Amino acid sequence: MTNQYDYQVHQHFFFVGIAGTGMSAIAQYLRGTGKKVSGSDRLFNKENKMLIQEQFEQQGIQCYFQDASGVTPDVDVLVVSTAIEETNIEYQKAKELNIPIIKRSELLASISRTKRTIAVGGTSGKSTTTAMIFHILEENGVSPSIMSGAGLTSLQEKWLPGNAWVGKSDWLVIEADESDGSIVNYTSEIALLLNMDRDHKEYDELTALFKTFRDHTTQRFIVNQSHPKSKELSVDKQYDFGVDVSCGFNGTDFKQEGFSISFKCNGEKVTIPVIGKHNMENALAAIACCHSIGVSIADCAKALSQYRGIYRRTQLAGTAKGITVIDDFAHNPAEIVCAIKACQTVGERVFAWFQPHGFGPLKFMHKELETETIAALRPTDTLILSDVYYAGGTVTREVTTADVVKEIEKKSQQIIYFPDRKEMIPFLQKNAKSGDVILIMGARDTTLSDFAKEIVKELA
Repeated sequence: MTNQYDYQVHQHFFFVGIAGTGMSAIAQYLRGTGKKVSGSDRLFNKENKMLIQEQFEQQGIQCYFQDASGVTPDVDVLVVSTAIEETNIEYQKAKELNIPIIKRSELLASISRTKRTIAVGGTSGKSTTTAMIFHILEENGVSPSIMSGAGLTSLQEKWLPGNAWVGKSDWLVIEADESDGSIVNYTSEIALLLNMDRDHKEYDELTALFKTFRDHTTQRFIVNQSHPKSKELSVDKQYDFGVDVSCGFNGTDFKQEGFSISFKCNGEKVTIPVIGKHNMENALAAIACCHSIGVSIADCAKALSQYRGIYRRTQLAGTAKGITVIDDFAHNPAEIVCAIKACQTVGERVFAWFQPHGFGPLKFMHKELETETIAALRPTDTLILSDVYYAGGTVTREVTTADVVKEIEKKSQQIIYFPDRKEMIPFLQKNAKSGDVILIMGARDTTLSDFAKEIVKELA
């Protein structure tokens, strides 16, 4: 298949690894448009069903264990991610049955060509900005669709996974992923570039990808003028956003009080129930985008005052004995620094725990992790690391968490290593006190949210 694949010619889509964030969003979207959808996941179980499995079935999506039993001749196309190898049993079954096999990114690119697509790109902040754009447009009667990398609280309250919704208009808001290079395949009417930090890829490769992303945008390309790398790709500053800079949508007078931030966008006050200065940049991006569609800054601000947030983005897991536990998806140094700084504004001390999400990513980012993360700490804060989350497969373990800790210990005493994360709980019970924040960070591991809640329970 080429990147000009037309999804409209098929009716029955089977997703391998359907519980994954990117896969599940597209699966739900297609089901919402009337397509037949089924899929498998190695975590599915007939007896003890996962929540997302029950939510899929409620939507009419058939779920199977990853044993090829669901790959039958009536399947029109098999959808895989870059993580699925050709040796996968369902991949092989599809080949035997002559069922076409396409990549998730090809499918999303095909969908984007049929809609008025808003694509959100950048190395961090994509899910939050995507959610903010959707929320503003929804509140202002546009009725957009969305496919996101994280569940929106407002949609999760409808007993949905929360990362997909089919609206009534032609507008579609999506995340454009640079990590696998698929960002170059999307055709969008409006595109945003939030930032460009070294994550997954080197700067020269990122620049090339984001240039192509820009060139595939048909109407308006919006960048962050506050970020030195992204502003180099600006098309017109009057479309762009930034903090205390000269551009179309300028943010000033940032303040944070408790779990709420406020700032001014071109003189209009904006108040949002989230924490962290990075969320001002995300909100400015959303405002710049929605304004180009016809929503006034005042109406954007009104909508954002009721923004409900998204899953695992500086999300409050709970409080116990005056100690606040925050759950966050941060998994690269830039995101970790932002999450720590956001928590510093509400905590007298921050215990920042991070679980690396793979040996490959750790090898790529360990030098920044050893320097930038420590530099973000106040004298009262502590960084805590645990062993790499290992999801299986063949990997080279050239850099381990223990290696990173040894390097950090050469220049800082603000580091503690608990190989098994469970070992951290007695330490927190003994040392955390009222007014402190415990920050839980990591990606890929689906148990992290439960772990954050477990900490709240153990502290009570």
